[in-house]
Amino acid sequence: MRIVGGTLRGRAIRVPSGADVRPTSDRARESLFNILLNGRHAVHMDGAKVLDVYAGTGALGLEALSRGAAHAVFVDNNRQSIECIRQNAESFQVSQNVSILRGDAQALGSPPPILSTGADVTFLDPPYKRGLIVPGLECLLSQGWVSGSGLIVAETESGLRIPPVAGLEMLDSRKYGAARISFLRRV
Repeated sequence: MRIVGGTLRGRAIRVPSGADVRPTSDRARESLFNILLNGRHAVHMDGAKVLDVYAGTGALGLEALSRGAAHAVFVDNNRQSIECIRQNAESFQVSQNVSILRGDAQALGSPPPILSTGADVTFLDPPYKRGLIVPGLECLLSQGWVSGSGLIVAETESGLRIPPVAGLEMLDSRKYGAARISFLRRV
């Protein structure tokens, strides 16, 4: 697994050993960022604040930093994943642009000061087939983790279509092998 674009392109991403982590494939990540940066609902990544929830390796947030994001906040509840993200950030020399929080995405309180106005882009990649996507989205919205115009990129198993969530509009949804990547925006 490697960073697929930007200033860190080609750098290998560590994966926690023994942890139950399912990183987004390089191909799916490259397609995701092509849509995110050049698609119909493109976002300006330069200077953006990003949130990577159920972060695992941190690949999505690190990819965003490589492509110009100013700061990435990573949230995961697995100790091995947290350590892996820290090691990846140190290896890529981006630790000063990273905040790492250990916690459950369905029970988060208020966001940290760096996200006082919410994240510009939120990546949400929960474990498949555990029913975590809707409760995670609802918690992030209710606690102010997503900015008023924030874009959410959610990865689920390919057969799952995210049901309507109050306050969100589905913009696009695409299948990539075993994964479905959906783009949502606050309304």
